Amino acid sequence: EKIAVGRDGRTTSPMFREAVVSALLSVGCDVHDFGVITTPALQYMISRSDLEGGVMVTASHNPPQFNGVKIMYHDGVEIPKKLEAEIETLIDKGGPKPCNWDKVGKVSFHDYVEEYTDAVKEAVDYTGIIEKGFKVALDLGNGAAAITAPLLASKLGCQVYTLNSEIDGAFPGRGSEPTPENLVDLKELIKATGSDIGIGFDGDGDRSIIIDEHAEAVWGDKSLSLVAQEFLKEYPGETIVTPVSSSPSLEKVVAKYGSKIYWTKVGSVIVSRAMIDNGYKLGGEENGGIMYGPFLPVRDGCVALELMLHYMVKRNKTLSELIAEQPHLCKDKDKTPCPNLLKEEALKLLAEQVDAPEINTMDGVKLVYEDDSWVLFRPSGTEPIFRIYAESSSPERVKELIAEHKKLVKKVVDELSAA
Repeated sequence: EKIAVGRDGRTTSPMFREAVVSALLSVGCDVHDFGVITTPALQYMISRSDLEGGVMVTASHNPPQFNGVKIMYHDGVEIPKKLEAEIETLIDKGGPKPCNWDKVGKVSFHDYVEEYTDAVKEAVDYTGIIEKGFKVALDLGNGAAAITAPLLASKLGCQVYTLNSEIDGAFPGRGSEPTPENLVDLKELIKATGSDIGIGFDGDGDRSIIIDEHAEAVWGDKSLSLVAQEFLKEYPGETIVTPVSSSPSLEKVVAKYGSKIYWTKVGSVIVSRAMIDNGYKLGGEENGGIMYGPFLPVRDGCVALELMLHYMVKRNKTLSELIAEQPHLCKDKDKTPCPNLLKEEALKLLAEQVDAPEINTMDGVKLVYEDDSWVLFRPSGTEPIFRIYAESSSPERVKELIAEHKKLVKKVVDELSAA
């Protein structure tokens, strides 16, 4: 079998890459090594080849001390959680038996940059983008997107300004997660250069946060709302896939085009698999992930950048004008520590201690109130924390909901830790 391997720029990624390659060779797999690469670029290369699957060494947006792997099927999409659990069980039992010495696999090295960026460029009608000559500011976060995003923007005829463009596993420029708080320097760059749009990427390039020409951050909910609005003009009635952490206001947006929302648990792979299993063409998350099915049903920060430029040309409007058309609600999120071993019990106890007119337990506990405010708290699937999300028409109400439920989660976790 032929398996793709790629890695991000983290300090420990070369070490983990060696372990992954050695393990695959030892069971007779041939490895196609793509070197430092974004997750979506590796997923694209797998999907357009005869490779049986792939392994991406990355911890995505997490701090530099973390690392891990993302495992993909032959279609480029990550494997479901159930199969991940089966692999972990196999590892716990000692793993697969090594092959004979004469059956050990071979390693070959492959380039991808031109093929991938050309493919993203062709994902939409780009002629208007080139004619417009946008100014684009990119905060690459010292991550793998430094290889692909500036090149794509240049191919689209943009004047490109960059921050944190040197790959560095310590992420010296800013935290790897592209939160609005981490993108202060990008906002200043937009102001200084008069850029039409800014994009902040995470460590493996699958997620991006959009900043408009006024240096205002655009929440992932609003960027998804914009993409859904324009997408449904081309594909009316198409169902949009998004997790329960996204804003319910999306339902009102898509209803105008005879569409509906397919709600899922939180997790990009869950959204992607729901798209594939049901034949849906668009998905997204409140954290800035956009899954554009006509290209590939996975998160891709470069595709998100091109879509924004495409809609700005198509509608002949600035980004802020397009965002102003979306529902105006205040949203925020926070997190609080929780050891992995306590997550399940903590969630059970929390569910018993809250009340609201509507309670959704699809993933964590989501409380919806009569004023359409809501709060969701759920254990993270990637970090030893609980995440808390809240939305309301009032910023004060959002702060109140976050503070109240963060305090409650902390209380329950502290009690369990002391038991």
